[in-house]
Amino acid sequence: VLNKKIARVEISDKKMIKPDTKTFTKALLGKSFFGIDRIGKLLIFKLSDKKNFLLIHLKMTGQLVYMGEGEVIAGGHALRSGTMLEKIGGKLPNKYTRLTIGLGKNEALYFNDLRKFGYAKIVEKEALCDIKKAFGIEPRTKNFTAANLKKAISGKKKGIKATLLDQKTISGLGNIYVDEALFRSGIDPRRKSDKISDKEIEKLHKSIEELIKKAVKYRGTTFSDYSDSRGNKGNFSQFLQVYGRTGEKCTACGTRIKKIREAGRGTHFCPKCQK
Repeated sequence: VLNKKIARVEISDKKMIKPDTKTFTKALLGKSFFGIDRIGKLLIFKLSDKKNFLLIHLKMTGQLVYMGEGEVIAGGHALRSGTMLEKIGGKLPNKYTRLTIGLGKNEALYFNDLRKFGYAKIVEKEALCDIKKAFGIEPRTKNFTAANLKKAISGKKKGIKATLLDQKTISGLGNIYVDEALFRSGIDPRRKSDKISDKEIEKLHKSIEELIKKAVKYRGTTFSDYSDSRGNKGNFSQFLQVYGRTGEKCTACGTRIKKIREAGRGTHFCPKCQK
């Protein structure tokens, strides 16, 4: 999608567009994307005017699909079952298309979202800087050190799982990987964050880094409706040790994996290994 003039902008759901459709459309028309970045799960499209940025968040059911001459590249969540490309069937826009960005003569980028939790937003550089500041340290970056992890969670009275899921504290960690990281660290997800020892923080830091590195290598974890940019599902699920294994034996001690509700999410852990 880079370096192609944006020839048209079609909006079918105004509520998902920010700040408003007029400002949004004006900022895009006649421009092009010269770079794409991200922070956490927020996609950042850099516009050629060097002034504005297009932010897109897929949330739970969003998907981005590029269609050109004989080429379809899709990433995000499939509409229901099967791969995303099967569901598209070559017909776009469809009833789930909320935004269409026409590129050049016969190309387009489609933003589809079944449940409409996602959004597309135009912001200027100053606003983008403020948004980035709201994100916490991110695994696999130079700032994600054991010392910074300790600083991020120390003094917090809420449970460690809730702290790790908070994108203002740690950006990019989701429910599955928090459960897995806490298991590998031997930490009960219900423990208060300010009760985690320095030694445990070092182990947690190492576990998160190794876990995310391996998850990226195997292209993520797929259970229902996620596909990568080629329509493929992730293969990391084969390495999960607690998530989705309720009632099964712990791989380390043989105790049955337990599932509870913690931080508003289904939480899997070993009652014996995690203290």
